[in-house]
Amino acid sequence: MGIYWILFIGIALISWIVQSRFKSKFKKYSEVPLSSGLSGAEVAQKMLQDNGIYDVQIHVANQGQLSDHYNPTNKTVNLSPEVYHGRSVAAAAVASHECGHAVQHATAYSWLQFRSAMVPVVSIASRLTSWVLMAGVLLMAFGGNPWVLAIGVGALFLTTLFSFVTLPVEFDASGRALKWLETANITHSREEHDGAKDALKWAAMTYVVAALSALVTLLYYAYILFARRD
Repeated sequence: MGIYWILFIGIALISWIVQSRFKSKFKKYSEVPLSSGLSGAEVAQKMLQDNGIYDVQIHVANQGQLSDHYNPTNKTVNLSPEVYHGRSVAAAAVASHECGHAVQHATAYSWLQFRSAMVPVVSIASRLTSWVLMAGVLLMAFGGNPWVLAIGVGALFLTTLFSFVTLPVEFDASGRALKWLETANITHSREEHDGAKDALKWAAMTYVVAALSALVTLLYYAYILFARRD
């Protein structure tokens, strides 16, 4: 069991470092003006149009900083205020990344389709997982049947799988964004393009760490389940 606590602490430390680094990079490139002078909203609109997408709306998200996301259900690109109104390298990078998801949706990108199909089930599983796992561990501690914990581990497997399915979706969206920023001449200089690439790299790293954290948690509870059954 000791190895799992070491992994938990290690993942928590790495997560904190990556999150801090990402926020630092976003702040840094938010202060670098985009030479094209376009706002995040204008970048998003141009990328959608360049990809022949005219049925996606661009909104200001109201959840606060770094709340940017694409909603495939109502086909909206939702940008945080600093990205929507910002005229910086960071704003262009984030706006084009979210539009990358819209392009994925429009072109029926397989990983996005798989991820979207998982959402209803994972949404239910994520709400129940912590309570079921807690109940399962308590029952087994008092010699109870392991089936409750087994259900919890199954639900946790689904949420972990979802985290890993998210990775190719996010990396692909960033790849599409960076390619378009360069070909559309939005990032005029090499410094601007490298800055956008650096910002998106650290954003992607937050998803990698989240997936690894989910995997460690899954292995921990699976160990409890199968060790006690033996």
